[in-house]
Amino acid sequence: MEILKIIYAIVCVVFLILVSGCLSSTPSDTSDTEIFRNQTEAKNYQGIDLTPIDQQQTRDIKGTPNINIESYKLQINGMVENPENFTYEQIKSYSNVSKVIDLNCVEGWSFTAKWTGVPLKTLFNKTGVKENATNVIFYSADGYSTSLKLDYLIDNNIILAYKINDVTLPRDRGFPLQLVAESKYGYKWVKWITEIEFTNQSYEGYWEKRGYSNSANISGTSF
Repeated sequence: MEILKIIYAIVCVVFLILVSGCLSSTPSDTSDTEIFRNQTEAKNYQGIDLTPIDQQQTRDIKGTPNINIESYKLQINGMVENPENFTYEQIKSYSNVSKVIDLNCVEGWSFTAKWTGVPLKTLFNKTGVKENATNVIFYSADGYSTSLKLDYLIDNNIILAYKINDVTLPRDRGFPLQLVAESKYGYKWVKWITEIEFTNQSYEGYWEKRGYSNSANISGTSF
């Protein structure tokens, strides 16, 4: 009998441990797992060799923010006719554009990638833009911000990318959206974009307040 009691006690303890573990464990976030599965990275596009993602450098101010794609909204507000909140799936449903663009950092490094996303003017057409709006401010989930001229964004058909080299933007690369600010230094390539605001005022973002040029043209100086 004593042996049976001991065995029973052991079974009960093991059961309690297993149950406790199940109750206290935090379920893994699988809401956007499918987004990253079964993708093949492009190595070449239209005869141009692309820099592999694992060889691309990247910079941020606070590390990678965790964005829940199910609740994610891209806000467009300010001097617009109809402020909107776009979901990730909604943005991906619009006609996309692919471009091979070099990202150039003020630190001296660069890489070549294929960027795929929605032209900003597609979203701007949805919200409408008031006549006297001149600047566009981009806000990131990590607290970063910067601004660019509205004319520059329209004239160059600037896109919000959700893919790089044909795969979904990795989390540390800006998932779900990164601005492809071609001909501008990397600090204008905002990642993890959550809000776009139209204004008729000049605006200095995170690095511009620290002495960086607000124009950020790679043909000029960064300071």
